[in-house]
Amino acid sequence: MPRQELSIVPSEQERREKLESLTCDRCATGTLLDFDFTFAFQPIVDLDKKEVHSYEALVRGVAGEGAGEILSRVTRDNRFRFDQLCRAKAISLAARLGMTTRININFLVNAVYDPDQCIRLTLECARQNGFPIDRIILETTEEEKIEDPLFLKNVLEGYRRHGLLIAIDDFGEGYSSLNLMAQLTPEYLKLDRQLVTAIDRDPLRHRIVRAMATLSREMGIRVIAEGVETVEEARTLRALGISLFQGYLFARPGFESLPPVSHMDL
Repeated sequence: MPRQELSIVPSEQERREKLESLTCDRCATGTLLDFDFTFAFQPIVDLDKKEVHSYEALVRGVAGEGAGEILSRVTRDNRFRFDQLCRAKAISLAARLGMTTRININFLVNAVYDPDQCIRLTLECARQNGFPIDRIILETTEEEKIEDPLFLKNVLEGYRRHGLLIAIDDFGEGYSSLNLMAQLTPEYLKLDRQLVTAIDRDPLRHRIVRAMATLSREMGIRVIAEGVETVEEARTLRALGISLFQGYLFARPGFESLPPVSHMDL
């Protein structure tokens, strides 16, 4: 009699335990989170292709509380666990919602001590959910105080080795913008909204963004204009060769959902 093979499907608890075992040492020994959180998703649209390019995962409280309330509870002791759970939760929710585009997830550079160790949970969560690694874009903000630029470069290069894409958020806000651009050569730059707001009426902003857009094209970096709220802003940015947009003009963040998009005909 032929021996039958049993197909054993791991339970949800077993999957959670597997993911927990992949947390890095500092997560395992750090402070547990005493709060829960979830995400809203805001689309980033490609007006050249007339499609959603990606969705940014924006942290929210489980009752819809804003990001500020959640981030105010992140401390030096729990930031390692929070940073890793952010990525895992965002990927899991995106998969449940049937997201087929890329996903942008913010991460805390100062919560990384070893890129290869600190990315294991993200990679395993993506594998379990069938979410392709090359559709994950990790965003680091220029606002975060990085004492060692070489460390930042090593972290981003480590993540790239695993197939992840990199974006610098709030680009243009700090004094080190061009230095970061030269050292890191990310796949994406997200223009700070202060450069985008009223660009159609401000010649100085217009010249600055035009120079940034030209330099980015020459370096093979894609520019995302965020905080776009008016048709006039979008048309001005389009004339500068920018095709990726994020802002209330196109869609507000959808709480645990993928919201509909408008103004794709610009």
